[in-house]
Amino acid sequence: MRSPNFYTYAFLNTPDIPLYLPSGNLGQLLLIHGHKLSAVVEPGISLESSQNNDEEVIKMVLAHDRVICELSQQTTVLPLRFGTYFNSEETLLNHIESHAQEYQEKLDHIQGKTEYTLKLIPRKFEELAKVSGGNGRDYFLAKKLHYEHQKSFIGDQNREKNHLINLIMDVYRSSAIIQDYVEEVRLHLLVDRHDKTLLFKQVLTLQEKCPHWNLILGEPLPPYHFV
Repeated sequence: MRSPNFYTYAFLNTPDIPLYLPSGNLGQLLLIHGHKLSAVVEPGISLESSQNNDEEVIKMVLAHDRVICELSQQTTVLPLRFGTYFNSEETLLNHIESHAQEYQEKLDHIQGKTEYTLKLIPRKFEELAKVSGGNGRDYFLAKKLHYEHQKSFIGDQNREKNHLINLIMDVYRSSAIIQDYVEEVRLHLLVDRHDKTLLFKQVLTLQEKCPHWNLILGEPLPPYHFV
């Protein structure tokens, strides 16, 4: 017997026209209307019954992301974390009403926008090749020169990264989130749907200014990092 839970994928402004609701993890989705906001839900999902089944959990995670992506192609949605559910329609509606202002502000902020992830991957400095046929002095001179070039390369790379981040923050300001990892830098950008071509041109320009980095722009996604 299926549980009465309402697994919830996203909140959105109550639509004026019908939405196409994709299939969920087990069945068809429903749209539950509040006063001004609505919720996209799938009744009868029990996470507890699947929490010890890795394969089932992965399937549910993929379904969660797929549903949000398909919905976001039709309208602006506030994507919810995987595993969000309410045990009754009344509990869900009470939650929406009590957080209405917060959710409305978030929806207004991401209205008509999509998220891109720009990865900055540092290019590697070539390793020192042993000087063929050279004596010890030639090798150590070559090693010293290599070290100086490597130091200069790393310095240029760091300056380019800082310059690139500053340029992006000047353009996107509160619509950019930086994640600086050892192996790469990720920039999450909230971009107007109509500015896709402009973004591509900006990335090409930045790549020309930053030859010590490889810039990789991802596919458009729902604004996960901005809600």
